[in-house]
Amino acid sequence: MIVQALAFYLFAGILLMSGFMVITARNPVHSVLFLILAFFNSAGLFVLLGAEFIAMLMVIVYVGAVAVLFLFVVMMLDISFADLRKGAMQYVPIGLVVGAVLLSELIFAYGAWSFAPESVANAASPAAQFGEISNTEALGRVLYTQYAYVFQIAGLILFVAMIGAIVLTHRVRPGVRRQKVSEQHARRPEDVLEIQKVTPRTGA
Repeated sequence: MIVQALAFYLFAGILLMSGFMVITARNPVHSVLFLILAFFNSAGLFVLLGAEFIAMLMVIVYVGAVAVLFLFVVMMLDISFADLRKGAMQYVPIGLVVGAVLLSELIFAYGAWSFAPESVANAASPAAQFGEISNTEALGRVLYTQYAYVFQIAGLILFVAMIGAIVLTHRVRPGVRRQKVSEQHARRPEDVLEIQKVTPRTGA
C-alpha cells in the first residue's frame, strides 16, 4: 500500500505540474510536450486504478496521435506568437469574468450533486456484476450494450465536426488544375493513343 500511495502522489503531482505548465509555458511547442507528459502520468493513474485498457488508450490515442498531431500543427504553422501576445492583456477582464462564471457553475453543480443509492455498493466492488472477467471485456459490455446509442451518437458528432472542419478550411485556389473524373472515364483509347509502325533500325 505504501508503494501504491507513493506512486499515486508521484503521478498526481507531476500531472498537476505539467497541466499548469501547459497553460503557462510561453513556447507552444513546450506546452504540447508538457501535455504529452500529463497524458503519460494520467495513464499511470489509470494503471493504479486497475484500468489498464484505458491507460493503454491514453498512451496510444492521446500521446501517439492527438498530442503528436498538435505538435506537428504548431511547428508547421508560421504564426508570430509575439504579435499575438501584444493585445492579449485587453482580454484579461473578460477572461476573468468567464472563469468566475464557470467556477460558480461548477460549485453549484457539485453542491446539487446526489449519488444513487446503488452507486456506493458499486464503488465498493465495481467488478462484482461482471464476475471474473477482464477490465477490457467489462468496459466493452457496458459501452456496447447500455451506452451503445450514446456511443454511436458521439461518433456521428465527431464525423459532422470533421466535415465542418474540412468545409471551413477548404479554399478554392485559381490556376490549380483539378481532377475531372467524368472526363477521365469518358476518354477513349483511340482519342489519346496512336499506333505507329516503326521500321526496324530506322527509329520512330
